Amino acid sequence: MRSKPITPAASAAFGRRLRAWYRRNHRDLPWRKTRDPYRVLVSELMLQQTQVSRVLDFYARFIDRFPTLQHLADAPPKRVMESWAGLGYYARARNLHKLAKHVTHKDGPGRLPEEPHELRKLPGIGAYTAGAVASFAYEKRAALVDTNVARVLSRVFAPTLNPKRPRDLKKIWAIAEQTLPRTGSAVWTQNQALMELGALVCTARMKRCEVCPLKRTCKSAE
Repeated sequence: MRSKPITPAASAAFGRRLRAWYRRNHRDLPWRKTRDPYRVLVSELMLQQTQVSRVLDFYARFIDRFPTLQHLADAPPKRVMESWAGLGYYARARNLHKLAKHVTHKDGPGRLPEEPHELRKLPGIGAYTAGAVASFAYEKRAALVDTNVARVLSRVFAPTLNPKRPRDLKKIWAIAEQTLPRTGSAVWTQNQALMELGALVCTARMKRCEVCPLKRTCKSAE
């Protein structure tokens, strides 16, 4: 059975409630204070499959040692891996180093691209990371779907969808696109809010519907 399309009014109300909640409840995290695409990229790669509390110290040390893409590109692989040691999933560090060399090479673009489809051409950059860098660094009107976002969007709009099924995940991406605000600055806030709500309120273990800003319109609310 096909789900009904989300009306513009429903999409607008969803976004307003979500962004208002974020402005009152978001955590104060260092990567939310920058629009530097390199720093945004480092944070996003570190946060993949890793808790925020663990990333905080690693992020600060890594940026201190490699403050720009050029510094990272010029560093020997051993030093990069040493700086990542303890964070796990080391392919992330290798791909980041490879990306830095590619971007800063004399024939490279010299900077991280602004558009998601261009970012996806870089080593180790998937659909989510491309959307995150485009949205959080350049305030592009770009959707992004990670585990938290997929959980929130499916619970609110389409509870029958399973984010682990590729066909359903594609539909969740479509919902993310459909509910984007009109401006890039509002998209920045909404994308951050979706991830924050999934991390703090609409979690995998527990649905805290009593404090959720979306409970009045959520199809999974209890």
